[in-house]
Amino acid sequence: MSAPHATPPTQPASPQEGLRFAFGTLTVLPVPVTRWDRGAARLGMLAAPLVGLVVGGCAAATGLLLLVLGVSPLLAAVATVAVPAVLTRGLHLDGLADTADGLGSGKPAGEALQIMKRSDIGPFGVVTLLLAVVTQVAALAQGYAESWARGAFAAVVAATAARLALTAAARTGVPAARPEGLGAAVAQVVPAGRALTVGVAVVAAAGAGGTRFGTYGAVQAAAAVVLSAVVAELLLRRCVRRFGGVTGDVFGALAETAATAALVVLVLGG
Repeated sequence: MSAPHATPPTQPASPQEGLRFAFGTLTVLPVPVTRWDRGAARLGMLAAPLVGLVVGGCAAATGLLLLVLGVSPLLAAVATVAVPAVLTRGLHLDGLADTADGLGSGKPAGEALQIMKRSDIGPFGVVTLLLAVVTQVAALAQGYAESWARGAFAAVVAATAARLALTAAARTGVPAARPEGLGAAVAQVVPAGRALTVGVAVVAAAGAGGTRFGTYGAVQAAAAVVLSAVVAELLLRRCVRRFGGVTGDVFGALAETAATAALVVLVLGG
């Protein structure tokens, strides 16, 4: 997920190059990034929810396979949470922990950013990471216990909502906190209007998928995406005020926060 070397572009990025950027930077899947420029980044961040759909599908498939093999809903939930972590090399979870340390440090922005760059994890990061993972596992375990299909659907929606938070954070008007890194590479590449359009499409798709579980399921799925976006936006604004902008760690924190919020909403009323 680091910046590759690429030939300077001579023409606008194609959709295929945007998808390569999205999968090549947001996952460990063997997808080569052929262009590393603002045009490719724009299309890539717009396609981030599609990455979430694939990651969530892999996570759900793993959970369902284990359930078929006879494991408990709890163990299936653990495996489901582990798959996105593996597919991102744990960078989103690491970003969540680092961001928590930075926010909790009480230091000026420059010093807080230095704390976030360290390889170790402080107490704020440990507690935040533990609470997020435990909440995700508990919510998925409840979903699987109620219905295998409901648990799998929750995994897909949560992963997609997580990447939608990345699209929103890459919109114009949200600056980078540092001049280097993945955060700077994708900061302000997405026009705000197009980010909103993608958000509406994800909400509509989630609602359509939720119709499998009745009217309540459709409303709940759509609400999960909306509320996860609201929670992520609150965190984003806090980070911008605190650090002066976004970093790669902040993007990771937003994804994990959105996923956790979505999962909680998806098991309410179960």
